[in-house]
Amino acid sequence: MRRVLIVLFDGVQSLDVTGPLEAFAHARTADGGPAYEVRTASLRGQQARASSGLRLLPDDALAGFGRRPPDLLVIPGGPGARQADPELVRWVRDHARQARRLASVCTGAFLLAEAGLLAGRRVTTHWAWCAELAGKYPDITVDPDPIFIKDGDLATSAGVTAGIDLALALIEDDLGREGALAVARGLVMFLRRPGGQAQFSAHLAAQSASRQPLREVQHWIAEHPEADLSVPVLARRANLSERQFARAFGDLGAADARAVAGNPDVRDAATPPVVDFRPPARLMRIPAMHAADRARGVGARHDALMQQHQAGRQGMKLRAHPEAQRLRVGLAQYLQFVRSAVDLDPGAPHRAHHSHAI
Repeated sequence: MRRVLIVLFDGVQSLDVTGPLEAFAHARTADGGPAYEVRTASLRGQQARASSGLRLLPDDALAGFGRRPPDLLVIPGGPGARQADPELVRWVRDHARQARRLASVCTGAFLLAEAGLLAGRRVTTHWAWCAELAGKYPDITVDPDPIFIKDGDLATSAGVTAGIDLALALIEDDLGREGALAVARGLVMFLRRPGGQAQFSAHLAAQSASRQPLREVQHWIAEHPEADLSVPVLARRANLSERQFARAFGDLGAADARAVAGNPDVRDAATPPVVDFRPPARLMRIPAMHAADRARGVGARHDALMQQHQAGRQGMKLRAHPEAQRLRVGLAQYLQFVRSAVDLDPGAPHRAHHSHAI
């Protein structure tokens, strides 16, 4: 039976602990027995208070770690990981490499980085903390999009519930697809969610509109990217004048309402998009559909543009192609969905890779 040890500390995010713990606890061997022995431990075996106020009683003290190193050591996130106890950092630095595999959930990557265990590695963390992690530890390659990344004996996940996705991937490594799928079904989870974590930062922001007409327009854009998205058309849908519509989207933090319309005069803006511009899944999952048809179906009208977007997913300059302005809002989400949807295409051969985005 494989052993999993989850580290507890004050300020831990409780879901970073309980999510993976439940996944491993649900896993079964071929004969129906438990596949993992899951334990929790704090520095001295003391109770830990989660960031939510939940009190967690560990099974063990970390002092006994060396007698029987686990197969997997899990470092959860939370405020207590981002500003970790120096004694805990020392313990992680001195003992973590004894485990066969090392994993962090959410901002647990900060604790591993502070312990010097992520230098030269490619990692991810919660989308809201990626920039800080990269800035504070420049020797780490931080990818803000994947739900999790496996880099050799190291695995890191995005925020909070992404720890369950990472656990499912590690279970699949150990027990195979059917074993992991059984756990996912029991937890009512995707084995692999479609998309990357960037979709959540923008899609949730889209829900920030306080006025019902604007929320309806936002959702309509996401469902009809092939439609006419000019300001006059969208303003009419919201029952607003063009000026009121532009001002309303500006108040929401959008780059400019004209960006939604594909105005070629709009240039890159520092403010984040507020619309999740995901193409309809029905278009992306038709095996026989040609790339040009898929591109037209999401409003690009040129398969070359679609390829350009895919090639330049990070830090793309939109001025390179006049059609690119149609996809200004939510571009990162559109690109990730295209990539994941192609991976999910039932008519396409499976491509093995180590970064899984949901």
